[in-house]
Amino acid sequence: MLRLPHLTFALAILGALPSGCVVYEPYPGYYQPGGNNFERAWSAALGGAQDAGVQVTSAEPGSGLIRGTKDGIDVVLTVARQGDGSVRVQFNANGPTQHDPGLADRFSRAYDRRMGR
Repeated sequence: MLRLPHLTFALAILGALPSGCVVYEPYPGYYQPGGNNFERAWSAALGGAQDAGVQVTSAEPGSGLIRGTKDGIDVVLTVARQGDGSVRVQFNANGPTQHDPGLADRFSRAYDRRMGR
């Protein structure tokens, strides 16, 4: 049989156990792996294309494709999430690129400027 001091000590320990375990729920604003990177790159690519003089005809964030034209040149921009969480932006131009040979370079500079580089 437990004596009074032992019983008091046991009850104090049992009462302290539940209060010693605290679990915090994660704050949802901090868990967006790659989300912000993609949105930032998407906005910079879309704005960079417009800055370079591309008339955007469609922009689909779900597929990561931006399509447009400039002086008869068909432009396709691809914004893709990579496995490591980074984002890749690719510029493709098809057609009479001799009409505007600096188009890709202007896009690249505008994209970098919008990304703060």
